[in-house]
Amino acid sequence: MAEKFIIEGRKPLRGEVKIGGYKNAAGAILASTILTDEGCFIENLPLVEDILNLIKILENMGAKVNWVEPRTVNINCSSLSVENLDSELINKMRVSVLLIGPLLARFKNFRISHPGGDRIGLRPIWTHLDALEKLGTKIKQEREFYEFRTKKLEGREIVLKEFSVTATENLMMAASLAEGRTIIKAAAAEPQVQDLGKMLNNMGAKIKGLGTHTIEIDGVKKLSGARHSIIPDPLEAGTFIVAGLASGSAIEVKNMVPEHLDVFLDKLKGMGANLKIGKDRVKVLPSKIFKPTVIQALPYPGFQTDLQPIVAPLMIQARGKSIIHDPMYENRFGYAQELRKMGADIDIVDPHRMLIFGKKPIQGAIIESPDMRAGAALVIAGLIAKGETIINNIEQIDRGYEAIEKKLQKLGADIKRMVL
Repeated sequence: MAEKFIIEGRKPLRGEVKIGGYKNAAGAILASTILTDEGCFIENLPLVEDILNLIKILENMGAKVNWVEPRTVNINCSSLSVENLDSELINKMRVSVLLIGPLLARFKNFRISHPGGDRIGLRPIWTHLDALEKLGTKIKQEREFYEFRTKKLEGREIVLKEFSVTATENLMMAASLAEGRTIIKAAAAEPQVQDLGKMLNNMGAKIKGLGTHTIEIDGVKKLSGARHSIIPDPLEAGTFIVAGLASGSAIEVKNMVPEHLDVFLDKLKGMGANLKIGKDRVKVLPSKIFKPTVIQALPYPGFQTDLQPIVAPLMIQARGKSIIHDPMYENRFGYAQELRKMGADIDIVDPHRMLIFGKKPIQGAIIESPDMRAGAALVIAGLIAKGETIINNIEQIDRGYEAIEKKLQKLGADIKRMVL
């Protein structure tokens, strides 16, 4: 059933917010349980739609799933069958692409439908396919399906065609059970890649170089079960930090890893943000004035592409011209038209560059969430706008944020979830 958010803006926020588990880490961690026939305990799971659907896919394949606590699950994949892959759920979400590596390592031959996800630009999986072919896999595409066949996986030196997080993760999982050594060059270094490597090593894998752009994996014959706690979500943390700054509020964002947001936090400070950074938290204090800035989305440790929409409402508050450059996706500015409906002065130069002219007050409006991160940015815009903002298509936001409105309500925001 379709739902919407109704926000009455310009309400000050105050208090503390605790950050949950990282969706982008949880997907790969859950997929890695396929690699063993022993039970795995996964803690700090975010209860968001994409993750719950991935668990459903595993259950439909025959996994035994036991919820030990609200965010802790015991998964045993000893009885999986690739004949029961749920094409409908796989088509709904990009995270399902992470099933390919572990399924290949375990079953050798299978057929899977194309993964889905946000419509933020071309998101082909050629980098994944090229890398897996070099491990000894034959891949055939048939309309809406990919067919994978291999006799055995053999380690190789592989140079990825781009710094792809999910391609790196798929290759790490497949190579963990391959024969010999695999060296991944131009590997992604993001926190979720490091988290997956930690999980795999706890299962008995032999992986070195995590956090760098060269990862070495010595294949083993068998992986065991493990217990693992998902890292805190840096994107959720960044969202609440900007919500506090943009609304001129004093809040504390807890249970996070500030070093996962080094470039992001440094950019905010450069804009004039008043932040106190601790070991596992960031305190947001009212700031006098925000300066315009230039943001370029880059692979980690650069400015995360998922956070560039989040900063846009803050740029509206800055005096002067700000620039966002996102070379990674060509449809990432879908939220710009929605911000314009609220009165924002925005010029899209080309599919990868956008200018934001501030400082201009924005008004509440009826707007649409085009994707997950854009939707969160629009929520922030609603918090700072004068009057009422209605955001439709919020199921996109629910895919990556667990009850965002409830956390904001505890901070004092006037936001309600309503059925259309």
